[in-house]
Amino acid sequence: MSDVYITRAGKFLPNTPIDNEQMESFLGKIDKAASKARRIVLRNNKIKTRYYALDSQGIPTHSNASLTCQAIQTLFDADFSVQDIEVLSCGTSTPDCLLPSHAAMVHGLLQGKSMELNSSSGVCNSGINALKYGFLSVKSQNSRNAVCTGSERVSMWLRSDKYENEIQALKQLEEQPIIAFKKDFLRWMLSDGAGAFLLENKPRGKRSLKIEWIDFYSFAHQLETCMYAGGDKLSNGEIKPWCDYSTEQWLSESVFSIKQDVKLLNENIIQKGVESLHTTLEKHQLSPEKITYFVPHVSSYFFIDKLYEGFVQQGIDIAKEKWFTNLPFVGNVGSASAYLLIEELLNSNRLRIGDTLLLSVPESGRFSYSYTLLTVV
Repeated sequence: MSDVYITRAGKFLPNTPIDNEQMESFLGKIDKAASKARRIVLRNNKIKTRYYALDSQGIPTHSNASLTCQAIQTLFDADFSVQDIEVLSCGTSTPDCLLPSHAAMVHGLLQGKSMELNSSSGVCNSGINALKYGFLSVKSQNSRNAVCTGSERVSMWLRSDKYENEIQALKQLEEQPIIAFKKDFLRWMLSDGAGAFLLENKPRGKRSLKIEWIDFYSFAHQLETCMYAGGDKLSNGEIKPWCDYSTEQWLSESVFSIKQDVKLLNENIIQKGVESLHTTLEKHQLSPEKITYFVPHVSSYFFIDKLYEGFVQQGIDIAKEKWFTNLPFVGNVGSASAYLLIEELLNSNRLRIGDTLLLSVPESGRFSYSYTLLTVV
């Protein structure tokens, strides 16, 4: 087995930062009315700016694959190019198409040579799944390097025109033309971008991050679906897939929109996060005092204090000054968020040899969690 290092980290955030007052002009107003949920959601999540891969007219400027490609290209220099990549492992929640795979579409843009591909799907942990594939490939000496990515282009999914047919159907039924909170909520939570890591079997440059381990925990055996798209949730908790709906229902019920069961989220996301972190710390006999930086992907500041309180109650006291987030100015970029957090730390002057970083990524799809321990070398 080889040791595995993140030797380079890159990112691509499209266009210019969008502040809270600009959001609705980019995403559009549903039924020409301002959202009643927007200010409440933004007050809780405390995101100040985010990035969209579209212009103010709602015209896309980048595909998901192109965002990912541009993040990867920031890893290249005279010592490492596309010709050197052995494994390309890409994770996303919002691929450009159902088929071919996201990694294949990225490879098509990268050009270069033939390489091994892996695509990870899911929600926020699809990026860490992609990372673990690359990690295991290098660790097992299947390859000398791997490029791993997390990316999202969700803004086009959130555009107001995607809900117009549903609004018109509600009007015909003489109901209030307001989309459900489970859909409107996420319009003010999510944004676009991509991050990329170069994994190698030797350190490189001034600072590298040794990947000590990556753990995953799923609670799908206990909990029903919380965040979903391409289907709808039935009264019994099951998900009815898009292909079981008529083509008319795809539009009239916004079947392809992203939805979240907020009640289920609030009841479980903290509890299972505390439970899974306790398990992973016990497994590795890792004391909170030995963690230099706790790097959690959080969707909203609403959860930070609750998470800290939950940890303390469980005897896990990771001091608040050790927590690192860039949520207010980068936004919630789903599977890319973990990459963007680590990229910012690695390319800053904060890190010192021997520092340890514990990366935490929750996923509300059906409640799964990942933890990655990194050591600065």
